[in-house]
Amino acid sequence: MAEDFFDEPVAAAYDTDSAAMFGSDVVEPVVEFLTANAGPGGALELGIGTGRIALPLAGRGIAVDGIDLSEAMVERLRTKPGGSAIDVTVGDFARVRTGSRYSLVYLVFNTIMNLTTQRAQVDCFRNTARHLRPGGRFVVEVEVPDLQRLSPGERFQPFHIDEGHWGLNEYDLPTQGLVSHHLRFVDGGTRRNSVPFRYVWPTELDLMAEIAGMTLVGRWGGWQREPFTADSRGHVSVWETPSR
Repeated sequence: MAEDFFDEPVAAAYDTDSAAMFGSDVVEPVVEFLTANAGPGGALELGIGTGRIALPLAGRGIAVDGIDLSEAMVERLRTKPGGSAIDVTVGDFARVRTGSRYSLVYLVFNTIMNLTTQRAQVDCFRNTARHLRPGGRFVVEVEVPDLQRLSPGERFQPFHIDEGHWGLNEYDLPTQGLVSHHLRFVDGGTRRNSVPFRYVWPTELDLMAEIAGMTLVGRWGGWQREPFTADSRGHVSVWETPSR
């Protein structure tokens, strides 16, 4: 059984802690891209969370369902305007089924890395393929592992430092493990949250897709279809199931 790291205290602060990701300048390009890839069969978001992307996508007239392991995050979604209209299945998105098939399944904001083993990530691709209609598309947004900044033998890498938040990544290279440690300074106190991930390479994702019977349609350096290059810090990739 997958472990839920997004419990009530994390869910309660999630939208505030990730406020920059809720800005229209961030959300709109994502919604535009997904809308362009959504067919008549609706969309399924894996790791739907509090609805950062699902709600504006549904606002475009696209039927959106979701899967999420965290009941606390889903409860936050259901309190928002339009949230109660989204059908969410609570469970591990690498394994649980909704009972429906879709034209689009998507995973954003590094959520594929919440699956902390290669087997679980492969299971996610297989589960996605079972949810997709013929010719359906799977869209994943994820960072490129930033290992070039690590010196030999080094395991820790700061990724965010300001007066209210310190973020530090801890790497385990043999397992492709990554723990993101967050220290937030709120109301004179300190709140710590550490979440494990498994980083994954673009070509490794392509192999997972092939195992699941999907082929790569395209890969870009961002939601506005910027070229994917050796300097890209992340990518948006699209795979497709056979049309028959």
